[in-house]
This record gives sequence, C-alpha cells and structure tokens, in this order.
Amino acid sequence: MPSATPLRSLALAGLHRDLGARFAPFAGWAMPLQYSGIINEHKAVRSRAGVFDVSHMGRLYVTGPGAASALRSVLTYKVDRLAPGEAHYALLCDEDGSILDDLFAYRLEDERFLVVNNAANADVGRERIEAILGSDAALDDRQTTTVMLALQGPDARDILAGVLGSREVLDIKPRRCGEFSYDGSTLFAARTGYTGEDGFELVLPNEPALKLLRQLADAGVTPCGLGARDTLRLEAALPLYGADIDATTTPWEAGLGFAVTLDDGAEFAGRAALTASKEAGLDRKLACLKATGRGIMRAGCPVLHGGQTRASMSSGGFSPMLGISIGMAYLQTGLADVGTELEVDVRGKHLNATVVPRPFYRRKKAT
Repeated sequence: MPSATPLRSLALAGLHRDLGARFAPFAGWAMPLQYSGIINEHKAVRSRAGVFDVSHMGRLYVTGPGAASALRSVLTYKVDRLAPGEAHYALLCDEDGSILDDLFAYRLEDERFLVVNNAANADVGRERIEAILGSDAALDDRQTTTVMLALQGPDARDILAGVLGSREVLDIKPRRCGEFSYDGSTLFAARTGYTGEDGFELVLPNEPALKLLRQLADAGVTPCGLGARDTLRLEAALPLYGADIDATTTPWEAGLGFAVTLDDGAEFAGRAALTASKEAGLDRKLACLKATGRGIMRAGCPVLHGGQTRASMSSGGFSPMLGISIGMAYLQTGLADVGTELEVDVRGKHLNATVVPRPFYRRKKAT
C-alpha cells in the first residue's frame, strides 16, 4: 500500500514545541493547533497581543515591468492601480466566475508585488500566475525560504516597535505595508490580518524569524494556534476558503463585491461571468447567525425555517467574546434579513438562532 504523503513542517517547529504547541494536520502541514488553550489565546489577542505562525500560506513575489498588468489579468481587483506601499484583498476566479482562492496583494514598489494566498491553494495560485507572466515579469516563490508571522491585537503595534527598536513601523496605516531592516535582513510588515484586530503580518527569512519569534514571546506576546485563529476570524465574520467560499460561490453572494473591480475596463479571468451574475441579482447570500440558546452550531448543521431545511452552516463555533454560539450560512435572500428567526439542527436538537448584522464582533476603528 502506498504511504500517505508526509506533513510539511514549519521552519520554526522546534521553537513552537518549546513554547508548548500541540500540533494538528492542516492543508498538508503540521500546524500548531493551540498552546495554552483556544479561549485563552483568543482573549489574549482581543485584549493585548498574540502571534501566529502562518508560514503555511503561499508567498509569491512577482517582479518586473509587466508584473502589474499580469496580476491584473488574473485577479479580480485593480491591483495595477495600487500605489507602492498599498495592499488589497482580491480573488482568483475561474472563467465561470467561481472562486478558486482569496488572497492579499501587496505592492512593494512600482515593479514588485507580494501575493499571499491560502495554503491549500498555494500551488493553484502559483500555476495561474506563472501561466500569464510574459518575458517582462518573473515569479519568485519564497514559501520555503521565509517565515510569515501574524502579530495581532490592540498592543501589537507598540510591541513590534519596541522589539525592532524603532517607531518607524508605527507610521504604517491600515492596509499598507513597508520593508525594514532587522537582524541584517529585510523584514516585510503589513498592517493586515485575519482576526478582526489591529496588528501586522510579517515576512522575513527563516533564521531572523527564529530570533523575532523569541523576542515577541519574551515581550509577553501570547503564542496562538489555528484554533484561536478560527474563532477570531469567525467573530469578525471573515470567510474561510473551503468553508464559506469555494468554487460553488460567487463574490456577490459572499459579500465580497469590494474585492471585484468591473469599472476600470480591464480584462481578467471570470470578468464576463461575474458581470452577468451581478446583473442577474442574488438568490442567496452569506448571513451571520447567532444562537439564542445553549448549543454549538458547527459547519454542516442544517438550518431550518418553517420546519423545512433551507441551508446548512458553512462555519460555526463558540464565540469567547459573546459567550454564545455563532456561525454563517448561505440563506435565500428573504431569509437573510437581519432579525429573521431560524432553527439549527445540532445533532438532532433544534437550536434557536437569529440573523444578525455582520460582523459579530467589531474592534475600535484603527488609526
């Protein structure tokens, strides 16, 4: 019998073990699931700061005079209009408008971009981008030679400035990025994240990253795993590829229209199909559900209205900040209105739930 494909290891796996990580498989990687406990890690991010190793994510550097136009031809957002230092969420779609992946594009310089995409789709993104590059652009895949850390929380900015010994990083505005010198190497810092909190996503070579993670831990930053990452992103109603969005969903249904540019005249994969689906209107949309009783809604739980199953949960779990179960589901447009009362079948028990505004949790606006 053929052996199973071995899991890939993080470059800093040894340090994570020293910090108390419990590992679990995710998208082909052995990833820290939790350290001190999911709820403790979740609350640390909401109250002070936590750090995640997200090096399983793809990191593609696209450079050259043709980099901007090439990326625009494959991504839904007008990334060619970004100024150096700007970043934006975008989608990678097929010609039929289905979502193949969601990602962030960062413009570092006029002719240099960083594209960060999901671990499960890293190969798909690289192959799609490589296929459209001409002789005036090149791709450099740095997933194995760099580490990516997400430092998140209300104190993340001040902590990072202290560790770097410079307050220059504090000048980065939300959804902006910059590069800094750290330990003889280049540190990429972007004021973005996947937790609903302020903070940074950081990319740097493997050896300096080991030092940086140790410094952050010594500064009192809580190491966090995938468990807390999922509860945090769910409270912020941020979609997870493979659960809330996939090849069966459109950006309009998922509430991701801000990631699609149709008014700049640029051609990109899926443009015609997305234009048609937008003009046709919505039959369903992703809605936020909050339980009104005890029980935990999970992905796959049937959602009922009037005694009939209408949908299934795409994501679900317990909200440490709200103290109740929350989740998301694609509902018919009439049922997706805020205030609609529903039932969710949780292992045979009907749990009452209500459609609520998106997101479930919102931090104070960043400056």
